Amino acid sequence: LNPETAGFIPHDETSFTQGLLFHDGFLYESTGRKGESKVRKLDPDSGDTLAQTDLESEFFGEGLAYFENSFYQLTWVAGVCLVYDENLKPTGQLMYGTQGWGLTVDPESKQFAFSDGSAEIRFLDPKNFVTKRRVTVTDGNGQPVSNLNELEWVNGELWANVWVSDAIARIDPATGKVLGWVRFNSLVKENQHTQEDVLNGMA
Repeated sequence: LNPETAGFIPHDETSFTQGLLFHDGFLYESTGRKGESKVRKLDPDSGDTLAQTDLESEFFGEGLAYFENSFYQLTWVAGVCLVYDENLKPTGQLMYGTQGWGLTVDPESKQFAFSDGSAEIRFLDPKNFVTKRRVTVTDGNGQPVSNLNELEWVNGELWANVWVSDAIARIDPATGKVLGWVRFNSLVKENQHTQEDVLNGMA
């Protein structure tokens, strides 16, 4: 990305970004690490934190989604989805019994698309997180694509950041087939200073 043409805002380097989303003109971020995880509302122009809720110390924050006036934040290994109101105040929890990586909403079915780090995407009932269907994501050679992480719904496609790679997979949500790739190799090369400086979070 060219700083002359792209928008950049300051970011707290102690915040390990996991999930990002835009809602009503604001940027919302879920961050990870046990004892340091949080969910926060950011000014997309300045990067300033406008509201924040810290997670309990046993939780490692992961993917973030918004559905019907609530925010849903996955946790990595606790198997718990944390639910918040519009002001990021906790309102409840949902259990899913596996690792939680990425979460987004299918605007047509009104189901959550959920990733757990494998090659599988689950589609969940947002009321109780019961799995309604599953697809295995495969590349052009029919091979499973694992490490599916942060998810977003883009013009009828499911986009998935592939953990520790420079790529986002554009997925057909009906079949799981990868339709194409978005590569960020130059962005990674220019900004990767430590092992944790990887692509994570998209909105």
